[in-house]
Amino acid sequence: MSTIVVVAKDGYAAIAADTLTTWGSSKEGAEYFLGQDKIIQVGASYVAISGPTSAKFALKRYFHSKPDTDLTNTDAIFQAWLGLHSALKKEFFLNPREHESEAFESSGIDVLIANPAGIFGVSAHRAVQQFSKFYAYGSGSPIAMGAMYAAYSQAGSSAEEIAKRAIEAAAEFDLDTGMPLVCYTLRLMPDRSD
Repeated sequence: MSTIVVVAKDGYAAIAADTLTTWGSSKEGAEYFLGQDKIIQVGASYVAISGPTSAKFALKRYFHSKPDTDLTNTDAIFQAWLGLHSALKKEFFLNPREHESEAFESSGIDVLIANPAGIFGVSAHRAVQQFSKFYAYGSGSPIAMGAMYAAYSQAGSSAEEIAKRAIEAAAEFDLDTGMPLVCYTLRLMPDRSD
């Protein structure tokens, strides 16, 4: 699993992720494995991925073929994810059968998005949300959320500092989260409402 976070504060957004990959009981850390970055760039957006390791490659390839994908509001993101889910099934052999009782197929992938329009999240069932302050997905998300809650109101703390502290806290206490972390920061548009 992973820990990914996104933060908006004082006109800036930061998105961060750990770099540990686990395979069963084995850890594949950035010290031994190259290319552990769980954040991809899609146009002016950064997309952090929590899910199977192959998800990063599938999303990277899918969005590379669609460089003009609009990820600037919840409706546009939902539309993009409908196309992505279809491609995951047809081109990347997604096995959508998670629980037969669920109303919608799961992609098994949770993502966070940061771009000048704001910070967003897409759950595995394609529920899209825009966040006002911060959010986290992944196995270390409860720890990261607590760290961001504690740091957010501290005077002088930047979006980048808060995001980094959240990943550091998750790496300290979550078995499936590991350092080093990767973090990207960008300026938000003055009016970033949906």
